[in-house]
Amino acid sequence: MHLPIRPRRNRQSPAIRDLVRETELTPGHLIYPLFIQEGGENTPISSMPGCTRWSVEGLVQEAGEAHALGVPAVVLFPRIPDQLKTRDAAACHADDGLVPRAIRALKAAHPTLAVITDVALDPYNSDGHDGLVSDDGRILNDETVAVLQQQALCHARAGADIVAPSDMMDGRVAAIRAALDEAGFQGVSIMSYTAKYASAYYGPFRGALDSAPKAGDKKTYQMDPANSREAQREAAIDEAEGADILMVKPAGPYLDIIAKLRAATMLPIAAYQVSGEYLMIKAGAAGGWIDEAKIVNESLTGIRRAGADMILTYFAKQWAKGWLS
Repeated sequence: MHLPIRPRRNRQSPAIRDLVRETELTPGHLIYPLFIQEGGENTPISSMPGCTRWSVEGLVQEAGEAHALGVPAVVLFPRIPDQLKTRDAAACHADDGLVPRAIRALKAAHPTLAVITDVALDPYNSDGHDGLVSDDGRILNDETVAVLQQQALCHARAGADIVAPSDMMDGRVAAIRAALDEAGFQGVSIMSYTAKYASAYYGPFRGALDSAPKAGDKKTYQMDPANSREAQREAAIDEAEGADILMVKPAGPYLDIIAKLRAATMLPIAAYQVSGEYLMIKAGAAGGWIDEAKIVNESLTGIRRAGADMILTYFAKQWAKGWLS
């Protein structure tokens, strides 16, 4: 055959494939979500095989091992004892609480590690929602934002580098930015959960933290999975309100949203490969149906290719270790 154009020429050897590869994935693109709990025990999470609820001491060790492999950041999710959960979620901004103690321990042990914190009320709220709940079951937006401001300030005082509001309340980015700036924390960044969908992929995570709603669902504040333009609207609002990083959650089923936000903004885009995505890979690999390492690499590469500058993934340490081996 006389073919002047043969695309296969650019695939003929590993060296050439490396030269023409369009998407780079390294440990430096990953953020490691870590679960923490009170006490000295480290508890395996049954709903997320391979993940653990760490004590503060265990957290410091696990984060340090990931950081040594090139993972630049962790994000913290607390399992709060039931006796500390209240309708006003007051424990979320206690300076001696679990998250502030964990931040201080991490920054003392690993000064170059970026510490990101989840800003939302569901771990602390006896109702299990990301916002305060009225007597008639409504999620209260403005009242919740006032508490989120206090929570973000608490984390900033402890030394957090980035606060990540995951609540999806209207106006919270502007309110948190104003509170941080007025308190002298102009250098603390905001990673906004900009397009957080009301997804069925969150189930294993809620099992890990016992944070499922006691009544109702989260559809009045998390986004409808059928909507795309709404994500672009949320991104424009968050950028105008002072967000430093925009996030899409979940990642894998919403690659189109990642791509659209990447095209619409100059801000960095984060994407969260959530617990359901993680568990599906783990279960498939445990059954012998897929090659876990190859699937993880392909899924993370796909998220990067869609436009994510950084990926929150429970595979961060595992993938980074394989990348260096």
